[in-house]
Amino acid sequence: MPTVLFTQRTAHLARHAGQVSFPGGRLDENDPSLVETALRETREETGIGPSFISIAGFLDAYETGTGFAILPVVGLLTGGFSLVPAAHEVAEIFEVPLAFLLDAANCERQTAEWQGATREFYLFRYERHHIWGATAAIVVNLRERLCQ
Repeated sequence: MPTVLFTQRTAHLARHAGQVSFPGGRLDENDPSLVETALRETREETGIGPSFISIAGFLDAYETGTGFAILPVVGLLTGGFSLVPAAHEVAEIFEVPLAFLLDAANCERQTAEWQGATREFYLFRYERHHIWGATAAIVVNLRERLCQ
């Protein structure tokens, strides 16, 4: 059964503390491409090396309400890797069945007040995890691509 890998960020981080996210991060000046950034960040955050990842492509770019621009890189994992969470950044690594995420019935639309404005966002509740915000929007984009 195919699954999607997520990380739970540690509670002490200055940005997005405790939130569920995908492995990833900022482009470093030494990264030759955004794919290399994604591979480097995945290795740093989860311990999964590039030899275990086949790049499938990109999803639509996403801009967060906090001003971050995200270009999701989709990778397929092969078996045999060991998970080694980056202790300072990743509290947990977990998987969610792809079928659960592709079922529109598992995706809620929520609203919340933030900086004086009402914001709408997607939310997936899986076991004890709440996948919301940019991460959930990226999952919705994946679902739209796969279910066309």
